[in-house]
Amino acid sequence: MGQDLIWRIEAVAFAALFALLRALGVERASNFGGWLLRTLGPLVGTHKIVRRNLKIAFPDMPVAERDRLAVEQWDRTGRTFAELAVMDRLTPEGGRVEVVGIERLHAVRDSGKPVVLISGHLANFEVMAAVIMSAGVPCQVTYRAANNPYVDALIRQSRERYGIRLFAPKGDGTRELMAGMKRGDSIALLVDQKYNQGPEVRFFDEPVNASPGAARLALRFGTVMQPLSVVRLPGVRFRVTAHEPIAVPDTGDKTGDVLRGIQAANTFVEDRVREVPEDWFWVHKRWPDSVYQALGPLDA
Repeated sequence: MGQDLIWRIEAVAFAALFALLRALGVERASNFGGWLLRTLGPLVGTHKIVRRNLKIAFPDMPVAERDRLAVEQWDRTGRTFAELAVMDRLTPEGGRVEVVGIERLHAVRDSGKPVVLISGHLANFEVMAAVIMSAGVPCQVTYRAANNPYVDALIRQSRERYGIRLFAPKGDGTRELMAGMKRGDSIALLVDQKYNQGPEVRFFDEPVNASPGAARLALRFGTVMQPLSVVRLPGVRFRVTAHEPIAVPDTGDKTGDVLRGIQAANTFVEDRVREVPEDWFWVHKRWPDSVYQALGPLDA
C-alpha cells in the first residue's frame, strides 16, 4: 500500500506538470524543457556519462567542442521530454513536421505487407511515430513501460492522442512482434539501446552488443528494414526522412545474415548521429564496461 500511495502521488505530480506544459503551448513548453535541463543537466552525475560517451564517439574532437555538445544535448533532451505533453500538436497535419521520402511509407501502406521500421533516439524520436501514423501505415510501436503504472497510463494516453498503438513486450517481445507481423502490421523499433546479450557489432569503431530483433524479423518475414530519421529544426519544427530500405541478406547462413543486417542498422544510426550529434540521446551507457574502463581522461 505504501508503494501504491507513492506511485499515485508521483502520477498526480506528473499529470500536473503535463497540464502546465500543455497550457504553455508548444514553443514555450519546449523552451522551458530545454532551459531546465540545460541548467540542471551539467550538475548531475549523468553528465559524466554524456562526456564519456562523446569522447568514445569523437576521440579526436577538441575537448571544448565535446563540452559544448554535452550541454547542447541536455537542452534538446529537455525539449523532447517537455514536448511529450504536446505531441498531438507535433504532426505533419499541424505544420511543424516536414517529411522527406513519404512515398516510401505510402508504398508500405499500399502494399499491405509489413516492414520493420527502424531508427534511433534521434531528436524528438516520438515525431517519427506520428509520421508513421499520419502516413497510414498499420504499425505497432514498442516501448519500455514506466515503473510507475499510473504514470505509464498517462504516457500512453498522451501518445494515443495522435494515434499511436503501443505495447510493452515481455522479454525480448519476439512472440508479440511476430504475431503483429503475421496480421500484416509493421513494427517500429529503436535499435540503439544498450543490449547486454546478442551479436557483437561495431558502433563508432567500438564493440557493442546489439538486439538482433529487427534483422531477425525482417529475414523471417522476407521483408526489409525501413530506416527513418528525424532532425530538429528551428522553431520547434522537425524533418523526418524515410531513407533507402535496408535488405537483410538471405544466404542461408541465418546467424551471419542477421549479424550483417543488424550491423547495417547500427551503421545507419551512427551515420545520423555523426550528422547532428546534438540530437542523439547521449545520457545512456551504450557501450560495454570494457570500453569505458579503457577510456582515458575526459579533459584530454
